[in-house]
Formats: sequence, C-alpha cells, structure tokens
Amino acid sequence: MKKLLLSPVLTALALTLATGSVGAAQPVAAQPVAAQHLSAADRAYRDLMDHGPGAKVMTVAHRAQWREAPENSLPAITAAFDHGAEVVEIDLQLTKDGHPVLMHDDTVDRTTSGSGRVADLTLAQIKELRLKKGLGGAQAPLTDERVPTLAEAMPLIKNRGLANLDKGWNIREELYQVLTETRTVRNGLFKSSAPVEEVQAFRAKHPDALYMHVVSDDNIDHLDGFKDDQPVAYEVIFDSDEDAIVRKPVLDRMRSTGRVWINSMWFGLADHYTDERSLIDPARGWGALIDTFGASMLQTDNVETLESWLRTGRAEKLPADSVRVQGEDFRQGGEGVAYHDLDAQNRGGNVARLNEGVDVCDQDGAVDVCWIRGGEWITYDVDIRESGYYEVSARVSSPYRPAGTYRLAFDGGSPSDGVAVQNTTSHSAFFLQPSGIKQYFKAGRHHMTFTLDSEAYQNFNLDYFQLDKVKNPS
Repeated sequence: MKKLLLSPVLTALALTLATGSVGAAQPVAAQPVAAQHLSAADRAYRDLMDHGPGAKVMTVAHRAQWREAPENSLPAITAAFDHGAEVVEIDLQLTKDGHPVLMHDDTVDRTTSGSGRVADLTLAQIKELRLKKGLGGAQAPLTDERVPTLAEAMPLIKNRGLANLDKGWNIREELYQVLTETRTVRNGLFKSSAPVEEVQAFRAKHPDALYMHVVSDDNIDHLDGFKDDQPVAYEVIFDSDEDAIVRKPVLDRMRSTGRVWINSMWFGLADHYTDERSLIDPARGWGALIDTFGASMLQTDNVETLESWLRTGRAEKLPADSVRVQGEDFRQGGEGVAYHDLDAQNRGGNVARLNEGVDVCDQDGAVDVCWIRGGEWITYDVDIRESGYYEVSARVSSPYRPAGTYRLAFDGGSPSDGVAVQNTTSHSAFFLQPSGIKQYFKAGRHHMTFTLDSEAYQNFNLDYFQLDKVKNPS
C-alpha cells in the first residue's frame, strides 16, 4: 500500500481542531546600552526581526494617521510615527510616466480634487491635485496637501520606522529601485499573496528586501512552499475564528519563523475582532488577537489608543468627571413616549432593541443609532454624579456634507440651537465632535431629548454623547 504523506500544514491541523491560546506578547527584555542609541527605524527593524516569546507587539498605522491628515499623505506619515506606530502602511500606484505615488485606489477620484486612473495621469498632472481630508469621499473637504511620491515619502520614513508597501507587488521592481536610490531598502516591507515561485524569484534577485506573505484559507498551502526560506512575517486574513489558517498549530508554525500580522480595522479581516470593539473593551478585540491568535503586529485605525493600551494596559478611558450616554441606550416607553421614528421597523438588523423602532446598527463593532432622518427624536436618561457645568459632545460619523443638524433639550426645557454634524469622510470613521452646548446640572438623573431638524438633510450615525465637566466655566 502506498504511504500517504501529509504536508507540515495538514499534519499540524491533524494534531488539533481547536483554536487555543498562544499567549500574549510580553515586553521586550532590556537591551544593551548601545541599543539606546539606535534610531526609531533601527529599533523597529530590530523588533521586526524578533519573533521570540518575549517579542513586543508592533503597531501599524493603516494608511498612516488619516485621522489627522489625508490618508497616504506626508503629514499622516509623520503623525503616525509621532503617535507611536513603528510601521506605516502606505498604498502605491504607478503614474503614466513611471513614478510610484501614494494612492490606495486605481483612480484619484475618492481622495483628490481630480478624476481619472492613476495609470493614465503623469506625475505632473497628479501633483496639481489637492488631497481630501481623512479617508476622502465625494463630499470630503479639500486640503492643501498634495499626493506624495514614494521617493518623497521614504526619506521621511528612513529614521522613523518601517513602511508596508501595500498594493505594490505588481510594481515591485519600480518600488525596489526607489528604495535603493533613497537608501531605504531596510525600511520597506514588500507583501503579496502571489505564487511562491514568483515571490522567491524576487527574493533571490533582491536578497536584502524584506517580505511578508498574505495568507488565508485560500492559500494555506503556501506555508509549505517557502520551506526553510520563510518570509519575515505573515499577514493572516480570516473571516471566522473557525478558519484553518488560525488553528493553533498553524499559527504556532508561523510564529516560530516570523511575525504574525493581523488587521483590526473592520469586520472580515479578523472575524469580528475590530478596533471599534477594542475601544469598548480591548479584551474583545486587540487582546483576543494577541492572546488567542498570536498577533505580534496589529494594523489599526486607532494608533494612539492601541499604543496606550500596549504600553500602559489602559485604552480609551472615560474621565472621572465625565458622563457617556450610548446612542442605543434610549429610555423605555416606546414610540411617541421614548422616541419618534419615521418607520416602526428597526432597520439596523439583529443588533439591539429589536422590538423598538429606533434603528440600531453594528458598524464594525460600534453599536450606533443609524438611518437617522429629519423629524425623528429620541430621549435619554443622564445620570450626573457631581453638580456643575458640562460641555456636550457627540461621537458621530458621516461621509456627507452637510451630514445633519440636531438639537438637544434637557428636563423639558427649550431646544438648543441647531448643531451641525461635520463630515468625517466615512460612515465607519467616528469622531467625537463638540456641540458647543454648555449646560448646568445638579447631581442626579436628568432627561435629554435629541431632536433631528425636519428641514435639514440627515444622514449620520450616532455612537454616543459625552458630557465633560467644565472646571472653570466662564
């Protein structure tokens, strides 16, 4: 009888069918004195190469720090490093005349003042365009920033950290040339899910190039293909924690030779373990990705909060004298008493308050009031612990401008002036926006009514209200 030989991956899978804990990453042990004189980029490179049991978890900024500057812009790169990221993820496209530029989409439409395919535009034409705020979009405000070239970005990155060269595999030779010219080969991390033979041909030609392979259940056999010449890291994609790629023996195998990179930006990249769930409770997102799935590199849209949690064990904490009211925690009583919604159905799906008319959605882990329309209103209980003046803000998201206008009234009083919701460039991009409302409360329970102007265009999501005590009210 012919003996059946199992690949190492299938052999590992046969050992166990249950995903188990692989242990949280621990702080890196104290380094020699000489290490104190390393640049930030040197330390990031050292950390990337460290995949031992004490390896620190590395923070990767998705499209750089787009919350403060346009995605893939030079200021966004600077801000990402300033906020603690060791790696910035940047996206690359090639212009008509052969220049790699930082651009996520095939076209410039979403993120700039122009239109058309990057491949059909010269660098000079692209340099005439202005970048849009944040994640861009049809109605996002324009900024004065311009589309950078890779040749402009790499000197900025050279001493600050590493760059993940996303969407650049098909132009890898052009990217490598820029890295060589800017003396930043060690700063650039190539990636793909290409056939192993294709990858190994590139690595053989450029042995100094850093490379990470993207794996999922669709190409799990690639782990065998690299044999003894494993990539420096694997980017693991899974839409269910039952996927074969995240079984413990498979993850352990990847961790034994390199880093495990997992993305937490939205549903489907790492099942439901997202940034937004991490902001509610890090154990529900980032903590699980580290402890259960062995992540040693986390790509995030919330660099500061992730870094704070990794360094101090504290994530986004509510100030002691502040009050937060979740959008979905409206009062009991039903239609016409606790709220008025224009249709009786909860259009948000099977998320929360299923038998109520207020629409409640799950936006990549953020449970929010959605499908907001003019003429609707919702009432809330607000429990104030300490008497005083409070400033009110709302955490909202919207790709529209105008996004909407709301008013707040307290304890049956007159509604406030209208508060305009600002464009955040995406329904998934939540920001805490001040309302300009300052209200005095005595300690105890109060009622707040949130009203949507019927004559205004309304299309935004509400995550929560936050009331911050004013120390020195004027």
